[in-house]
Amino acid sequence: MLGRLCMWLLLAGPAVAGDWHVLQGDAVRAALESRVLRYADGAVQNFFADGRTLYEAPDASWGRWRIEGDRFCSVWPPSDRWECYGVEQNGLDIRFVSAGGSVTVGRYIDLN
Repeated sequence: MLGRLCMWLLLAGPAVAGDWHVLQGDAVRAALESRVLRYADGAVQNFFADGRTLYEAPDASWGRWRIEGDRFCSVWPPSDRWECYGVEQNGLDIRFVSAGGSVTVGRYIDLN
C-alpha cells in the first residue's frame, strides 16, 4: 500500500507542480515512438515507429512524423509542408509548442 502511494506521488508530483521539462533529441523520439496520446477534445493520435502517425477525431487521418534536431515534425497529406514543434513533458502529459507559441497538450493513454 505504501509503495503504491509513493509511486502515485512520484507520478502525480510533476503534474501538480506544473513542472514541464523540455525534451531534446532522442528524448523526443522516446516520448513519442510507439505511443498513443489523447487530446482534450477527445482526439487520439498514434505515433508508429516507422514514421507514420494516425490521428482519429473521429475520422481517421494518416500523416508522417520525424524528429529534426530537438523538434517533433509532422506532415499531413495532401500537404507536403512539414510543421515542427518543441516538445515538453510533465508526467503523463506531452505538450507540443509551435514556433508561434500555440500549445497542444496530449496525455498518454497507453500508460494508464
